[in-house]
Formats: sequence, C-alpha cells, structure tokens
Amino acid sequence: MDGAELTVTGPAPAAPPRFVTGSLLTHILIMSGTGAVGLIAIFIGDLANILFLSWLSDEAIVAAVGYASSILFFTTSIGIGLSIAATSLVSPAIGSGDRPKARRLASSSLVVTLVVSAVLTVVVWLAVPPLLKLLGAQGRTYELARDYLWILVPFLPPLALAMTATGILRSVGDPRRAMHITLTGAIVNIALDPLLIFVFGLGIHGAAIASGIARLAMLAYAIHAVVRVHDMASKPTMPAMKEDWPPLLAVAVPAVLTNVATPVGNAYVTAAIATHGDSAVAAWAIIGRIIPVAFGAIYALSGSIGPIIGQNFGARDYERMRRAFTLSLAVNAAFTLVAWIALWLGTGSIIAFFKVSGSAAELIQFFNAMLSPLFVFLGALFVANAAFNTLGHAQLSTWLNWGRATVGTIPFVDYGSRMAGAEGVLAGNMIGGIAFGGLAVWLCYRLMDRLRFKPAQ
Repeated sequence: MDGAELTVTGPAPAAPPRFVTGSLLTHILIMSGTGAVGLIAIFIGDLANILFLSWLSDEAIVAAVGYASSILFFTTSIGIGLSIAATSLVSPAIGSGDRPKARRLASSSLVVTLVVSAVLTVVVWLAVPPLLKLLGAQGRTYELARDYLWILVPFLPPLALAMTATGILRSVGDPRRAMHITLTGAIVNIALDPLLIFVFGLGIHGAAIASGIARLAMLAYAIHAVVRVHDMASKPTMPAMKEDWPPLLAVAVPAVLTNVATPVGNAYVTAAIATHGDSAVAAWAIIGRIIPVAFGAIYALSGSIGPIIGQNFGARDYERMRRAFTLSLAVNAAFTLVAWIALWLGTGSIIAFFKVSGSAAELIQFFNAMLSPLFVFLGALFVANAAFNTLGHAQLSTWLNWGRATVGTIPFVDYGSRMAGAEGVLAGNMIGGIAFGGLAVWLCYRLMDRLRFKPAQ
C-alpha cells in the first residue's frame, strides 16, 4: 500500500474515472468544446500566418504556404498519430482504476513520441526539396516554400510531445489544461506574426520562426500540466520501456499511418490543383486554413471521443460505450450544419479579408456553398477511427484512411479535374469521402457488438 500511496502524492490525487458515470452528451460536449477552443486557436494561428502574408500582396508567397501546408499537414498528422497511442492505452488504464500503470504508460508514450518524431524530422527535412517538386512548386514559389519548411520542420518534436501531452490530459479527464496547451501556442504565434513579418521585415521566414517559437511554448506548458499538475509521468526505466513499447507501437504505427493518409491525399489534391495555376493553389491554401477553423469542433470531437470510449471500455460498460459513439455521430452532424451555415453566410467577408478575386474567389465561394456540408462524412470517419484505435483495432483506421486517400480521392479528383477544372478537383475530393464515412460507421458498430458479446478473458 505504501508504494501505491507514493504514486499519488502529486498535486492531483487519484480520482474515480470521470467518463464512466454521468451524462454522456455532457461529457462529449465539454470535451469537444474545450478541445475545439484549443484546436481552433491553433488553426487560427495558422490562419493568421497566411492572413498576414496575404497582406503582402504577393500571390507567390500565399501559394508557397499552400505547397508547404501539404507537407506540414503530414508532420502534424504524425504527431496526432503518436498522441492517439497514448490516449488508447492510458485512458483504459485510468478506467480500470490502475493509476500507476497509467503513469508508466504516459511516460513511455512521451519517450516513444520523442524518438519517433526526432527520426522523422530528419527524414522530412532532407526530403523537402523533392517533395515540393513532386507537388508542382516551381521558381520563386518553390524557393519560398522550401525556406519556410526548412525553418519549421525541425520543430516537429516539440509539437508532437505537446500533442501527446494533450492526449494524456484528456485521458485523465482534464480537457481544460489540454485546451490551454494549444491556446498557448496560438497566442504566441498570433503575437509574434505581425512583429516578425512586418516590423522586422522577415516575411514568410518570420511566419515560420513565429510558428516554431509557438511550438516551444506549447511544450513548456504541456510539461507543466502533465508533470507538475497531474504527476502523470513516472521516471522512464528500461524494464518499463520493454514492457510498454510493443503495445504503444502496436497502436502508434497504424495510427501514424492512418493520419499520414490524409495529408497524402491532400498532397495529391494540391498537385492536381497546381495544374490550374497559382491562383487555384492560393485558393486551395486559404480553403485549407478555413476548413480546420470552421470544422475545428469536429476535429476536437474525434480527439475527445477516444478517452470517453476508452474509459468505458476499461470499465467493461459496452452499452454505454456504444451510446457514446452514437451520440458523437449526432454531434458531428450538428457541428457540420452550423459550420456550413457560417461558411455560406460568411463567404463575402472571407474573400474580402484575404483580398482575393477572380478564379480564387470563385473557388472559395463554390467550396463554402456546395461542398462544405459533405464534411459530415469525413467527420464520421474521424470519429470511427478514434473508436477503432481505442478498442485495439487501429488497423481498421489505417485501411479506411488509406482507402479514402487513394480509391476515394485519385479517380474522383482526376475525373473532376478533366470535367470541371479546379472546381472539379475540390468536388471530387469531397465526394470521394462519402462511401468511406458510411463504411467506417458500419464497421464500428459491428466491432462494438462483437466486443460486447465476447467472453471475458
């Protein structure tokens, strides 16, 4: 008993698992709401980058950010995948009441994140030039995008560690501090952007430096919240590493592969858009920043439902786990409807804000009015993926996301590009996700039913 007592002498004493009792809808809305504030804040930080840079009235700079975004989306997705591994193992341990195991897994997940993200940083940094050329970047636009990425890619480890920390905090039922991690990054980014871009005249290089400093600020707060506030990081040991790394990597590898699929699909869309000129790429870059802000609540929902399902899975409450998934799908539909209305009504302001005109403005208007409602199917896929990862079937997420990024993207985008130009590319990209969203939901219900009637081990 003495050893158990020592593990909870930190600032946050052990408490009953938060999500195994009470209103599921309340838990989902609180987790999603706080997550949305944090995520939207980070996306607004990214949006501020492209907004301030658009005020330089240089289309090549905006297009360069568009190309760079596809690769940055790739690195961010790696961080998200690593954080999913932490959530998938820590939340069931919390749900079963085994806090020492949860602390050990949290520490191991942070070490895994550091090692994997450091290796991938080197690989991606070296691959920046060929990747940009593969996407279709040329001339000055290529040079600007290359410099932007060479500055920012080395900050992947701090970002990945901060993301893993948010997963740990959500697993213990502290969405507020998880939100504060991303809010910290957004505030620092937005504060530094105008200073470095305009006052010091660094332009796109200043935007990259601001984002890098913001990621360091996120990491600093994340360490404080996980270590000092919740005492959720025990000292890593080799025996713990040997025990924890196999299950962590069993989730992390497919989760990273799952999350990498989306930026790979987006990169293909970027390459297809590039054939229609820099104006189309600039519009796609702006749309790429609008989407996370408008649909930030859905991204947050997919990150929030994992801990809720995970704690109930650990507590073996399968009926409550199933109801949580159903409610999350309903919340996804409601969030999509609100975002669609906001985008539709705000199109004129968005176009004026970014000072775009002509074909770029038309593309933004087309996406907001006609295509944004289809995000409900992508949201359903994201929510189902979170459930698969938490329930020990991360490979289903991998297959579905890669199916969406290939079969659900390439033929639709190619056909749309030939038939309707840049608008057809955007339409094909969204239409291709319908079948995979529906399939993911069906498979998730099947999995939950199978787990419910599976004999206890």
